[in-house]
Amino acid sequence: MTLVREPAVAGQFYPGKPAELRHEVEEFLSAGRANASAKTPISKLHALGVIAPHAGYVYSGAVAGAVYARIEVPRRVIVLCPNHTGLGEALSIMSTGSYRTPLGEIPLDAAMGAALKAGFPLLREDTLAQQREHAVEVQLPFLQMAQPELTFVPITVGTGQFEVLAALGLVMAKVIAACGEPVLIVASSDMNHYEGDDETRVKDALAIEQVLQLQPRGLYQTVRSQDISMCGVGPAVAMLTAVLKLGAHKAELIQYATSGDVSGDREHVVGYAGIAVV
Repeated sequence: MTLVREPAVAGQFYPGKPAELRHEVEEFLSAGRANASAKTPISKLHALGVIAPHAGYVYSGAVAGAVYARIEVPRRVIVLCPNHTGLGEALSIMSTGSYRTPLGEIPLDAAMGAALKAGFPLLREDTLAQQREHAVEVQLPFLQMAQPELTFVPITVGTGQFEVLAALGLVMAKVIAACGEPVLIVASSDMNHYEGDDETRVKDALAIEQVLQLQPRGLYQTVRSQDISMCGVGPAVAMLTAVLKLGAHKAELIQYATSGDVSGDREHVVGYAGIAVV
């Protein structure tokens, strides 16, 4: 029997009805395309990796839409996310079966998943960490709309050890280099959480600068030393390590916002950054 991971947050983080979801995602993508064209009419980026937020679409959908509108999404993708639930393995991967969203089923990339597990034994085949985790799931409708032939590997990162994260990044780079076709790495992450808007913007700017300078260790150290509650710092470190090995040479901040831009509450906000690395 084929394992299908059913939607966990459809109707909560994003619309649960297919037509409503398709319409909302297309609106975010269209706005992202319009904003990019207004700034500079250039072609889409062939990104090796991105950082994209994973909150409810009402708060972070505009930033996510700007990211996916700015890049070419290839057929094969790795999505890294933090483990918000604390369930399952510290490094959880699903390599067989599929994920379902209201827009349809997405097959998992069994060949790439097997290669990642073979190269990095700390990655454990595990469904428990994936079952209720929203941070992969909310990326998928954007990826589906951008790439109808999508296949992907989800990895849930529940470790904060820099050496482990960097080692995962190097293995991802080796596996991707052997694929013979483009592979996008998505680091699913929100930025600083639940502080005032001004303080959050200052903290997030420090972390974003390290990403723009392509400094995985610098990002890791800055987040820790400045007490920045960036939930996906682990995925971001692994992604940056991988894309540097693959020849990345620059990063672009596509859009930044906080939840206060939508809610009006500037006392307790969450930051959202959309960054592409090429």
